[in-house]
Formats: sequence, structure tokens, C-alpha cells
Amino acid sequence: MPRPRRAAAPPTASLESAVQPELKLAGKAHEGHATIVKRGGRRHEEEAHGGAWKVAFADFCLALLCLFLVLWLLASRQSERMQEVLRSAGANLVEEGNGLTNSLAAGSRGSMIERNPVPAHGEKPVQGKSQQSSDTEHPDADPRLSKSRYETPADMKELSRLIERMAAAEGLANNVQGIVTPQGLRLMLHDTDEAGMFERGSAMPSPRFKALLRKLGPVFAQIENQLSIIGHTDATPYVDAGATGFSNAALSSHRAMAARLHLLEGGMPAGSVLQVAGMAERAPLDPVHPNAARNRRIELLVLTSAQAKAFASMFGAPAQSWPVAEGLDASGPAGAALLNQGRQP
Repeated sequence: MPRPRRAAAPPTASLESAVQPELKLAGKAHEGHATIVKRGGRRHEEEAHGGAWKVAFADFCLALLCLFLVLWLLASRQSERMQEVLRSAGANLVEEGNGLTNSLAAGSRGSMIERNPVPAHGEKPVQGKSQQSSDTEHPDADPRLSKSRYETPADMKELSRLIERMAAAEGLANNVQGIVTPQGLRLMLHDTDEAGMFERGSAMPSPRFKALLRKLGPVFAQIENQLSIIGHTDATPYVDAGATGFSNAALSSHRAMAARLHLLEGGMPAGSVLQVAGMAERAPLDPVHPNAARNRRIELLVLTSAQAKAFASMFGAPAQSWPVAEGLDASGPAGAALLNQGRQP
């Protein structure tokens, strides 16, 4: 006899029996935890319009403003430097590192020396607190001289002592040395290991040296003696030395021109200066140590009347000449024609 067929279980009952063990395990795993229900909303549609990006944009604008402020300060400082350069030397300056490079391209490189704009010719220089106090404490800061011309060695010694007192009033007693020579009074304004007359490798004078030069202006305005201003450097080589590069000759000339500028700003007439020149490192005060601080200096040579005339005649029209050949005077037309003929190839 055929066996009777068992009735098939409904599909729902078999599904529940299969899922029930898993539900029991899930229930045990989540036992003791609160049920979290997350409901959807429209917040994701409004996230793009939140305020977080505004904070980031404000920080960016603040940083950009600070950058522009720093660039503006650097530009204004460089502009003041350029003004004084163009008025004093009329050319590029140089600056030292391990060697020397162009300071207008390299900047001041961390110099802490104060820079003030140069006043226009005829304006009184702006004096700081320290300079004003020195004017009141030292009556020799703007002395009245008893003579209009200094000729004898005794006169030159008197003028030297006066200028040395003025240098001491500015704290530069060890930086000034006066020597009486047959040509006149030789004033050497040199560097020391403690204080320099200029920034190393540039024609920017230190504040104290600038103040001293401007106080010497009225002194030289009261005398009829003419000056020769000579700049000197040490033997430090240049990085870009060469036929077209910067050299100690250029640096010494720029320093001499800067000294002339501040003497004129102090009140010295332009006619008092007979010569401005630079000798580079060719005449050191300390030949044994060519890089010594004393070799970096400005010399003011106060000339006697006879020496000034002799000095000017060296470069003016010759007052006396000798024949270049027997019976032939080079200053005459025949001598000039012969000289020109000899120059032709």
C-alpha cells in the first residue's frame, strides 16, 4: 500500500524557523544597548550653506594682509636706502659676506643700524634724543672759530684738538686721529673693533658718524681752507670682482662721496671741497694686517693755501712746461702737431 503523503509546511513557518536562531543571536549580542533610530532629514541639503568656510576664508585674508604689510615695510625701508644712495654716490653699493656682493640686490642682511631719510639740501637734519642731549652737554658741538684760515702747524694742532673733542662728544674718541703734515691737517676717521664708521661693505654711515660729519659742516664753513676727502677700505676681496664687477675702489669712492654729502648737509659750502677720491686698499694704516679695522677710514685733509694752489695746478692748465725734445715745446702748436702725428698708426 502506498504511504500517505505528509502535508507540506507552509512557507512562512519554514522561514520563521530559519530566521529565529539568528534573531536570538542578534538579540543576545545587542542585549543591554539602547536602540538607535536615525531619521533622515534635509540637513545634508543645507551643509553647503554653513559657516565653517567663512572662518577658513577669514584666516586666509588675515594671513594675506600680514604678508602685504611686511612687503610694504620692506619696500619703504629699501626706498629710503635708495634715496640716500642716489644722493650720495649716484651708483650701486656693495656689501660683505664671505666676500662682497651688490647690496642693492642682496638687501641689508640683518643690519641693526638705524636708517633715516636724508633731508633735502638746506633742511635741518632731524636729530634724535641722544644727539640733542650731546649738543647741550658739550658746547664744542657747534663751536665758533677765532680764525678764518689755518696755515701754521700750531693752527692745525688747535683745529685738530677741537675736532677730537667733538668726536669724543659723539662717542667716537677712539675713531679720530689728527696728524699735522706739510700739506696741512690730516684727519683720519677710522673704524675700530668696537665701532665702525660705515656698515661693513657699504657706504651707509653709522648714526654717530653721520652726526659727527654734520657737526663738522659748520666748522669747515667758518674757515677758508679747502679739503681733500679720501676714502679707504681694507683688503677684503669681492665675490664678483672683475672688470665689470664691484671693487674696493668703488666702495672707497662711494664712502668719500657719502662723507661729502653729510658735510654739505651740515652747512659746509660745496666750494670747500677740492677733491673727492677713493684709494681702495692701496694705502693701509696697518700694512701687516691688511684686513684690520683701522684700514677702513675716511681722511679729511685740511690743506694750507700754498698746498691747495699746488694741488689744483696739478690738474688745471699747466703754468710751466719743459720741451719734449731740444728746441721743441710740447705746449706750442708745432709740438702738439708732432705729438698727434706720433699717435697715428
